[in-house]
Amino acid sequence: MRPFKMIVLSAITAALLSAGSVTPAQVAVGVDIGVPPVCPYGYFDYAPYDCAPYGYYGPDWFVGGVFLGAGPWFHGPHGFYGHVDNRYDPRNGYHGPLPERGAAPFQHFQGNEARDGNGHIGAAGHEPTAEHSAGFAGGGRAGGGRGGRGR
Repeated sequence: MRPFKMIVLSAITAALLSAGSVTPAQVAVGVDIGVPPVCPYGYFDYAPYDCAPYGYYGPDWFVGGVFLGAGPWFHGPHGFYGHVDNRYDPRNGYHGPLPERGAAPFQHFQGNEARDGNGHIGAAGHEPTAEHSAGFAGGGRAGGGRGGRGR
């Protein structure tokens, strides 16, 4: 049994002596969130980022007909708060239709809450009746999907 103890003691001693000469390992962490979903009326600001229904986001969320984004893909200006109609939020009990990807965009809106791109509630600085958009070019609901309001 004595030779076994000597081998173990030698191994431990060698490990301790060589520990000082080991360089720390480099650690790299990357997060790949992928591309944002292609949704005609925008997508919810929380995972799994499902397509939001017609009327959830107001025109302030669109520039030239393109959604500013929400969650990790938000590309709006710093301090931006735009109106949403949270009655169409599944977290608030909405169970109506959700649009299919590629459905036509909306052009009517009745907001009741203002949020930033990460879902934080705040003040938009204007009433929802004063929603506007820089170049919003929404069409009607024709053209596909289950884009009805679902009330």
